[in-house]
Amino acid sequence: MTHDGPPARPRVLGAVVDDETRCVHYRTDVDIVAIRFACCGEYYPCHLCHEEAAGHPARQWPLGERDARAILCGACGAELPIATYLEVDACPECRAAFNPRCRLHTHLYFETEG
Repeated sequence: MTHDGPPARPRVLGAVVDDETRCVHYRTDVDIVAIRFACCGEYYPCHLCHEEAAGHPARQWPLGERDARAILCGACGAELPIATYLEVDACPECRAAFNPRCRLHTHLYFETEG
């Protein structure tokens, strides 16, 4: 017997409050992204969730790893490369809007130039 449904989504750890990866810290309509942290390979909704639950310090994704699929769209479950995520305001797969204010935290997740 084959399973014809959508592939299983990666697990998202931390203080997640719904199935679109919103958390207790960020839960507006557009807070639908989880980030796979470079230090542990686990998805968390935000830096605060990682800080509270991971048990180790966060590590930024190096500039040279922008092709890593480290962004999870909570709306459709697509895993996006970092470079793609940094260039868009909505999921390229389902068009769900991402929170533009997340750009304020880019340096917490990804090495930045300069």
